[in-house]
Amino acid sequence: MRKIAIIPARGGSKRIPKKNIKQFLGKPIIFYSINAAIESGLFDEIMVSTDDEQIAEFAKRFGAKVPFLRSKKNSDDFATTIDVIEEVITEYEKKGNLYDYTCCIYPCAPFVTSKTLKQSFNKLIDSKLDCIFPIVKYGHPIQRALKINSEGLTEMIAPENMQLRSQDLESRFHDLGQFYFFNTNKILKERKLWTNNTGGIEISEMESHDIDTIEDWHYAEMKYKFLRELT
Repeated sequence: MRKIAIIPARGGSKRIPKKNIKQFLGKPIIFYSINAAIESGLFDEIMVSTDDEQIAEFAKRFGAKVPFLRSKKNSDDFATTIDVIEEVITEYEKKGNLYDYTCCIYPCAPFVTSKTLKQSFNKLIDSKLDCIFPIVKYGHPIQRALKINSEGLTEMIAPENMQLRSQDLESRFHDLGQFYFFNTNKILKERKLWTNNTGGIEISEMESHDIDTIEDWHYAEMKYKFLRELT
């Protein structure tokens, strides 16, 4: 079973300039995704899909390959992850390189570990899934979520849950946006990462953090340092 890791890292970040190579605790943040893929020992190929020469240089320095730059068509704000994956797989196939499984690891995911990648792949195979990705449990039951109405007052979205105990409500999860590990042919055939045969691997909230703003960035660094001190 041949496997490829694709790390999509275009240069045009809007909210955090040069986000994919911004320093995260002394290293460009893309380093962590590349390093986790390398340490897992899972992949026959680890490549970075980018339109940016500087990102490409960092990627190669950290041990990934950049055999070609991403097309202009797939470098704008409207290109999807599937578009990028399809482009990469097609380019490799032109050279006779076929991969049974693909892992798309996002470049700003410093909490991804080789252990989680290996656990995910094992579950993907053992459960005969099309795709698997890390999920985290909501800290508070979303069935008791609130909203602000048009009059500025607080009210429950689902008032029927008002009297229910938190422990009696079913757990809910959300996608961490760290990586997707999948059967290459099945995902490209459906052109979507999430099929009706997709599973999740649960990660603790402490081992994850979404980074959209500078404030998120600093908080993620503190959390990462704390985790490292624990181990």
